[in-house]
Amino acid sequence: MRLLLVEDDNELVASLTRPLEAAGYAVDIAENGIDGEYLGNENIYDIAVLDLGLPKRNGLEVLANWRKVDNKLPVIILTARDTWQERVDGFKAGADDYLGKPFHVEELLARITALLHRSKQSPGGTLNACGLTLDEERQTITTEDGQTHDLTGTEFRLLRYFLLNPGHVLSKSRLTEHIYNFDSDKDSNVIEAYVKRLRKLLGKERIETRRGQGYVFREH
Repeated sequence: MRLLLVEDDNELVASLTRPLEAAGYAVDIAENGIDGEYLGNENIYDIAVLDLGLPKRNGLEVLANWRKVDNKLPVIILTARDTWQERVDGFKAGADDYLGKPFHVEELLARITALLHRSKQSPGGTLNACGLTLDEERQTITTEDGQTHDLTGTEFRLLRYFLLNPGHVLSKSRLTEHIYNFDSDKDSNVIEAYVKRLRKLLGKERIETRRGQGYVFREH
């Protein structure tokens, strides 16, 4: 899953980036509101973590502008000014969740997971879909026969995206957009290689190839 972090505090960005990447998120950074708003409208992100106190354009304005153009990107707001009025203003502007600074990164990760699952009508910390159980903390997959397999970072990110979008035709370009950040090498042949590896774990019938279109993760 690809995450947009809009935050101008370099120390906080540095402290969040590694844990987010370790949890399986491809992270892009915007250091001001104008850049953040532009990136958020690119339709390549699964979730955004948005600070309110941003230079050039504040977070509430960024969020309100996203919602004005019907951008439904799930958004968690961060702020150092943890007052009830700002919570209300944030939710009115279209925020999905709210976290006041300072906070523990574990709480942010838990909120991100919960929001992603809620947006896909798949609540809970463990992703259960299509007869499979994805443990997002341990990055393992348990198949229908009860066997548990460890996943590499890329396998985990790819499989999580498939499980959150079963039955949909997912092109290679869409998959690369949602599992890699801007700094990654986005070779579509790499996606093919990881799809083959997932088929070995889950069975060839699980991931259908649609020639000229992409892949479909079959629910059964």
